[in-house]
Amino acid sequence: MKKCLSIIAAALMVLGGTGKALSQNIRASYKTDINIVSVNDVHAAIENMPKMAAIVDSLRAIDKDLLVISAGDNRTGNPINDISEDASYPMVALMNQIGFLCSTFGNHEFDSGQEGLARNINESNFPYICANIFADEELGIHTVPYQFYYVKGVKICILGVVEAEFNGIPSTHPNNVKGMKFEQVEETIRKFLYLRNECDVFILLSHIGYDEDVKMAEKFPEFDLIIGGHSHTQIDGGEVHNGVLITQNENKLKKLTHTVLVVENGKVTGKSATNINVKNYPKTSVAAKCLVDYFSDNPEFKRVLAQAEAPFSSYEELGIMMCDALKDFSGADIAYCNAGGVRYEDHPAGDFTVNDVLRLDPFGNTAVVVNVTGKELHDMLIACKSVDDHGFPFSSGMSCEVTYTDKNRSGIKELKLFGPDGKPLNLNKKYKVIANSYAIITSDIPGDDQGEDLSIGTADVLMKYLEKMKKVNYQGRKCLKENF
Repeated sequence: MKKCLSIIAAALMVLGGTGKALSQNIRASYKTDINIVSVNDVHAAIENMPKMAAIVDSLRAIDKDLLVISAGDNRTGNPINDISEDASYPMVALMNQIGFLCSTFGNHEFDSGQEGLARNINESNFPYICANIFADEELGIHTVPYQFYYVKGVKICILGVVEAEFNGIPSTHPNNVKGMKFEQVEETIRKFLYLRNECDVFILLSHIGYDEDVKMAEKFPEFDLIIGGHSHTQIDGGEVHNGVLITQNENKLKKLTHTVLVVENGKVTGKSATNINVKNYPKTSVAAKCLVDYFSDNPEFKRVLAQAEAPFSSYEELGIMMCDALKDFSGADIAYCNAGGVRYEDHPAGDFTVNDVLRLDPFGNTAVVVNVTGKELHDMLIACKSVDDHGFPFSSGMSCEVTYTDKNRSGIKELKLFGPDGKPLNLNKKYKVIANSYAIITSDIPGDDQGEDLSIGTADVLMKYLEKMKKVNYQGRKCLKENF
């Protein structure tokens, strides 16, 4: 135990950062390799961080100037991290211990609000690079739009951006970003293109999603590399668009990318990317494992709430259970939740624990009740879907048939709502509806009733429901029919 604690103490003192001791005046006039390890959308999968640390250690043994970079969404998805006494500190401590060079913001970096974000930034031994955020000075949210690094005589510039597609802000609760403004990504990039002439390697560190990364590559061939995130797109071996290499991995740190940029006489003459399977990597960092064990020592997370009599095999089955819990708690006629609010797709039969609930619903949303007509509810569901790339909302107390304009689900041609009896919902009748606070605020309520916040977390509601039910079985349950 003493050995483990000493390792933890040493790990927490790691300063992080790379290449700062190298001369800032010497530019490469020879051929050299720049090695980069990048991750995205880790979502607090701290259980995989010791294996990532071992990978980084192995690569650093070959190249001491290895750069380790995150494209955002480091947090949200694991209660050990997200609701620790100092929210998100476990991930920050592990990133410090591994020695991250920098990170940009993902939309979930804002989930702990302004104070939590400022605290996490101050705890980090690396900068957060984001050019399209403008925060009021009193919030203490310290960022830089870009950063120069000097590695092996190569001058590298990293420019960071975060998506701002939800009414001009990232996809988080609007209260979390009060006092902040966000500029559109393309507009921001244009302002910083002059940096191309001031560096040998120009990298865009983005949290805007694969499709947008491709668009930026097509519009801005000035970049040598785009390290992307947000859409959880698995790009094996990287993709080259318009001469720009784009990398990204699926979420939860299942894989990372090792990118090699060949620089000769101040220009990138070669680029390649290799994916490394983190989850199945045979080695583990002892120091990082000690940190994970230390942060995970909370028996409350292991408390069993109910038994799942059959496995859950879809987001829809889990979403229906979440909606059933809200409906049961409030006595509402109908409950719904945004598809993006259901954070994992399957769960085995057996114990359903506190940890399982907090991973399923990690956002700290509260339950909100609103009285609306069937037509108003119809319009709210369409509005909710319009800002959620994960899909159409799930529900309880009704079912939905949605016809999309195309197979990409980019638009809705027709939406039909049905009551529990299978008959069309009365569009003129008033219904008591309950949803989580994020779903409500993104639903653009058209009526006078803007909702009553019940001041209880939706995760708490689900825990109460599971304890009440003792056994649950949602195998094969459906609430949604989709047509294309």
